[in-house]
Amino acid sequence: MPDALFKPVRKAVFPVAGLGTRFLPATKDVPKEMMTLIDRPLIHHGVDEAVESGCSEIMFVTGQGKESIRRYFEPSPELVAALRERGKNDLAEKIDRIHGLAAFEYAYQDKPRGLGHAVLCAEKFCRDEFFGLILPDDVMIANPTVLRQLEAVREKYNSSVLCVERVAECDVRRYGIIDAEEVGDGVFRVKGLVEKPAPENAPSNLAIMGRYLLSPSIFGCLRKITPGAGGEYQLTDAISLLLEKEPVYAVLYKGTRLDCGVKEGWIKATVIKALNDPQLRDIVIEAVRESGIHIS
Repeated sequence: MPDALFKPVRKAVFPVAGLGTRFLPATKDVPKEMMTLIDRPLIHHGVDEAVESGCSEIMFVTGQGKESIRRYFEPSPELVAALRERGKNDLAEKIDRIHGLAAFEYAYQDKPRGLGHAVLCAEKFCRDEFFGLILPDDVMIANPTVLRQLEAVREKYNSSVLCVERVAECDVRRYGIIDAEEVGDGVFRVKGLVEKPAPENAPSNLAIMGRYLLSPSIFGCLRKITPGAGGEYQLTDAISLLLEKEPVYAVLYKGTRLDCGVKEGWIKATVIKALNDPQLRDIVIEAVRESGIHIS
């Protein structure tokens, strides 16, 4: 039943302690989340979505070598002053706005132990509230934001909500897959989850993507799960336990997902973002023409 005292989600958690091995050696000294997608780091795109979705408090679950993320979201008075002295006031304002996007907090994960462990690190920050979980590898282009789409379903059912996308049968082994029944247009009640199943064992082709709205009950479930392959704690295992206590829903989101977690996805995202920018579109098209490469 919907909650008569419904409170919009105001907190978002970003797990950013991963090693970024797919982008080595580029990520040896630069966190993957700080790699630039057009004019902003990947992490900034995710923060913009959280803020646009109504979140005013953000926690980064960081690890070793991620100090630049904290520096990026801290005030930069010297840089701002230098820009103003050079008459670059518009750029100074843009830089000065970054630290005011939200109230930023940090938790430290000593080493990557899986998404489940990263979420558990944010328990004190969430303090018995529903919260958003954003995986910055997935840059979402959507209106309303994907997080707001999930929030509309949470408001109706007062339950945790997962973001899902239909994937090709051959790709189900890359994702957490839900077993679910449709209860509305693109809305599903989750009956079970399977982490990276073989195609023949997948209960559907509905794959969980990098946006969640989670009940605070998830933390009790996270403390009960055991590590799997590689010593990692899987969030899907905790959500399976959560299903024994309360309902969980899923939304087939409307929008475009840019998978920036792999090189080919990051290149594709850069091109798509540039083609959607009126100031960059012609540059991309002209560069292709000048290269002499024929694109059918």
